[in-house]
Amino acid sequence: MTNQVRNIEDLPWSRFHRLLTWRSAGGSFVDGYVLSLIGIALMPASAALGFDSFWEGMIAASALVGIFIGGLFGGWLTNRYGRRAIYYVGPILFTVGSVAQYWVQDAQTLFLLRLLIGIAVGIEYPVSTSMLVEFLPKKERGPKLGWFVIVWFIGAAVAYVVGELILRIGGQDAWRLVLASTTVFSIALLLLRIGTPESARWLLSKGRHSEAEQVIKKVYGHEFSLKNLPEEPQSVKVSFWSLVRAGYGRRMLFVSVFWTCSIVPIFAVYAFAPKVLQALNIKDDWASIGSVTITALFVVGCMVATRVINSLGRRNLLIGSFLLSGLALFGLGIFHEGSPTVILALFGAYAVFIGGAQVLTMVYPNELFPTEIRAQAMGLGTSISRIGAAAGTYAVPVALADYGIANTMYAAAAITLVGLVASWIMAPETRSLSLQQAGALD
Repeated sequence: MTNQVRNIEDLPWSRFHRLLTWRSAGGSFVDGYVLSLIGIALMPASAALGFDSFWEGMIAASALVGIFIGGLFGGWLTNRYGRRAIYYVGPILFTVGSVAQYWVQDAQTLFLLRLLIGIAVGIEYPVSTSMLVEFLPKKERGPKLGWFVIVWFIGAAVAYVVGELILRIGGQDAWRLVLASTTVFSIALLLLRIGTPESARWLLSKGRHSEAEQVIKKVYGHEFSLKNLPEEPQSVKVSFWSLVRAGYGRRMLFVSVFWTCSIVPIFAVYAFAPKVLQALNIKDDWASIGSVTITALFVVGCMVATRVINSLGRRNLLIGSFLLSGLALFGLGIFHEGSPTVILALFGAYAVFIGGAQVLTMVYPNELFPTEIRAQAMGLGTSISRIGAAAGTYAVPVALADYGIANTMYAAAAITLVGLVASWIMAPETRSLSLQQAGALD
């Protein structure tokens, strides 16, 4: 086969792909780091500045509100102004927000800065995943997009280690250093992203063919051209309603439902793991060990999913993930008075099996839509799922107090069942398809 007819999606993994993966997934690391820091710094900050319970709750929730806003508008900005331009917005906002937190003097200012950081996180989802997927070889799309979830957990773990260390050695105002510590990683991410080329697919979707050709030659070599990039589906107007009218409404519904159903229980479990374990009579050392183990098993589940996503296929992985994780949650409801070993085994099973659905939240939105609306679809999915995440996080302590642990677990299992049914009905298979084929309507 000659170079003139080779599809660039079939080219082997290269140094450029590896660097772009670090550049893009690095944003997910900073997301995990900056979002987790508030759990470490909020209590000492509250004590120092005299926050009341209302503002403690508002500050804790501010980033989720910001993610909703950032996801909603970040996809639109990415489609309108290009991947490369918006690629730098997240790191810049992370840096500004993190530095400013060091001098915060009141709850309202901290709320606004955390809101700004949440907006940066929301922007990162559509721009970094779109940038990466539009350059990746076909066989690497699933595994490398799945790493976004793994790297998020790594960032969260680093935040807990660094945050606790600073609090121990940083003195009376150490919480200020904790909040500002994100600056180191955000500046590193900004510097790492310098030199990233614009997406050739985005340039092509805007009719800028000569610039797209220059990018292809720079990235893949002078022997390659637009002939090696399959023509994408006809452009559609970049707005939600035109997306629906063009036939992508069903796909947007699928992404929104399965993403929300996968993230609501996991946010609730991850945010309230100690409280949930206590309700299940897992206390003292068992509770500490259980919380750490569950977090580690979330990562294990995501790593396993990235290894099998091509062999099992997207559809089978998603259905299996919802089925097995839902059974684990149902089991926690049934055996809520069981031994610590049984409880932790079921919790561990949930953490491992939900990894497939978590990984696919990064994969499906980027594969099911053409270049013209890919980032916007990813942004909308991010925003809609965060509404469910916020509701689930709010509902857990209420449900535990009013309905008990068994019914809380049954409710989580029911949400997972909705995701299973939606996936069974609507999930397509895209593992062997090019981006053009995956994004085209049947």
